[in-house]
Amino acid sequence: MPTDENKIRNGRRKITIMTPEEAKTKSSHWEELEISGNIKHLSNKMWSMEHLTTLHLNNNQLTRIPPEISKLRNLYKLDLSSNKLRSLPAEIGILIKLRELMLNNNILRVLPYEIGKLFNLHVLGLTGNPLNQEILSLFKSGTPRLLNYLLDNLAVTCPEPPDRDWVAVSTPYQTQAQAVFSVMSFNVLCDKYATRQLYGYCPPWALAWEYRRKSIMREINYYNSDILALQEVETCEYHNFFVPELDRLGYGGMFSPKSRAKHMAEDDKKHVDGCAIFWKTVKFQLRKEHLIEFNQVAMQNNEGSQDMLNRVMTKDNIGIAALLETTDALYENTNGFHNPAPEHQLVLAVNAHMHWDPEFSDVKLIQTVMLCHELKRICDEAIIPSGRSSAGINNESHKIPLVLCGDFNSLPDSGVVEFLQSGKVSAQHTDFKDIQYSKCLNAFGNGLRSNGSLQMSDSKNVTHPFKFNSCYNQTNLEKLWYTNITYDFKGIIDYIFYSRNQLNCLGVLGGVSKSWFEDNHLVGFPHPHIPSDHIAIVTEFQLLPQGYQHSSNNSAASNAVSVVNNSFSSTQQQHQQHHGAYNNHHFSRYFSTPQQNASGYPANNAGSVMPPNGIHQQQQAANQRPLYPTTSNTGGVSRPGSANMLTNHSPINIPNGAGGPMPHQHMGTMGLNMNARR
Repeated sequence: MPTDENKIRNGRRKITIMTPEEAKTKSSHWEELEISGNIKHLSNKMWSMEHLTTLHLNNNQLTRIPPEISKLRNLYKLDLSSNKLRSLPAEIGILIKLRELMLNNNILRVLPYEIGKLFNLHVLGLTGNPLNQEILSLFKSGTPRLLNYLLDNLAVTCPEPPDRDWVAVSTPYQTQAQAVFSVMSFNVLCDKYATRQLYGYCPPWALAWEYRRKSIMREINYYNSDILALQEVETCEYHNFFVPELDRLGYGGMFSPKSRAKHMAEDDKKHVDGCAIFWKTVKFQLRKEHLIEFNQVAMQNNEGSQDMLNRVMTKDNIGIAALLETTDALYENTNGFHNPAPEHQLVLAVNAHMHWDPEFSDVKLIQTVMLCHELKRICDEAIIPSGRSSAGINNESHKIPLVLCGDFNSLPDSGVVEFLQSGKVSAQHTDFKDIQYSKCLNAFGNGLRSNGSLQMSDSKNVTHPFKFNSCYNQTNLEKLWYTNITYDFKGIIDYIFYSRNQLNCLGVLGGVSKSWFEDNHLVGFPHPHIPSDHIAIVTEFQLLPQGYQHSSNNSAASNAVSVVNNSFSSTQQQHQQHHGAYNNHHFSRYFSTPQQNASGYPANNAGSVMPPNGIHQQQQAANQRPLYPTTSNTGGVSRPGSANMLTNHSPINIPNGAGGPMPHQHMGTMGLNMNARR
């Protein structure tokens, strides 16, 4: 309450709510503030009250609102009605939590396009302002229509993300023949899930598949990985877009939609998403492809469990596997010499997409258990020569090099990751949610002891025979930051696992710059620079010869981690000096010059493919064609819906909204939904 010591100064009454002495001993916190009474100017100290959720500044004489209002990022309601405002600061677009913005009875003739970034806004008051007829017409059609228009016409001024760091994990083992290949895993965000309801912070034109698919292909082309694992690939886009485009780049592929497609009409099943695997045909040949339908495996092994039938079998997630055989081309090193090619080896490339809902952690874990169970069966089939009995092969199935990619929709501390990395998980793990799956788990729980002998599962643990490591481990996980970044959820849920006895992980690609994300007040992805709500993760492997034994020195070397920027001219020289020309392929093998621009994506005048979203090696020169379509006076291509003239030096502009403080990257953050589209 105000004290009685009210003084008159310059014709105004000064009210002290709390004396300085009281402020030292009493705590004061209020989330709502109302200021009225013909106020013309506001104190700068007001903008330090970042805890405010409601601010009433109506019925005053304010003529301007300073940009510092952007500091009040917790505001849910802002009332500026009945003032003398002629304009609003662009920084108002940073207040992304706003749900109610009242601007009635001012002198506003234009609105900043940044208001379109307020995707949580439900109530917008504009009556009594001399706005142009186009804005008023859109406003009469509803607030969402107006916000959509403003965001669609907002120029993107955010710079491209800086280079993603390459994190060296280990040096290559010195084997007679060097076989190095790279793997990318990427959830590309299916078109039907890219809606304004889920990604209201992204401009509509940047959500359009026609725009995003070109960015996705540029990224694939830039990394030039030998094996691609893509999730959320729409059936029709696989056949009509990915297959022809990647065929030009030398890839073969396989695909399967989610299980629901089998029960849909032809026109409907075209839009069902699924998983795809692509491989460089010059380095790998397909031996056999496999489909793993988790609902079918659940039905065959339900052991009378109603939860297995009602919770697991109703989900139509899938996994696919491509049994590949190496070719002689894989054993060429970058020094120009062709090492004697050993006997060709099998490599099993696996891609999976698990159920999304956090409330079904038990389903995700059981799907992962079923996946390993089916992979063991696939490996067993692969190592049995024609006509040979399957007896005695249980200790051999874990010897096929295996790369497991996917969107597991599980955080690093989940039972899914624990099971894959440690080879076992307790049947009483909290992720099972106290649901009795013990009988079902017994059907899946055969593993191997460290000496390779058969180990039958017990009632306490469920196991698998594969000795997996994650490419992103505790030493480099922080470099990844997040793999799925949206407004409601930020966390690591995409992984690449590998057989540690048959493959040597040489390095991984770091995540998108956290400082770039926060400094530009980004809310989440997709974004004009980032085509999906997931980022691509990339790793490089050395394929070890059959029977190769790791030395203690090699094991120690594998724990070393270093970070290099993608400026490869100096990096390669330093690496060659340290490790010798023998290991010169490290780093440069998959970050080589992008392939010829056969797919017709934007290129510079020299004909090389321009860097993708999230990666750029050099600033674009003034005489280069920009990465994205631009509008120019000389007849350039116009970005759909753009009301802003873009130059060759600023191909894309601003991000949407503001990012709050991020929690520890290993845990992720979760709002109301986690990938709720799935």
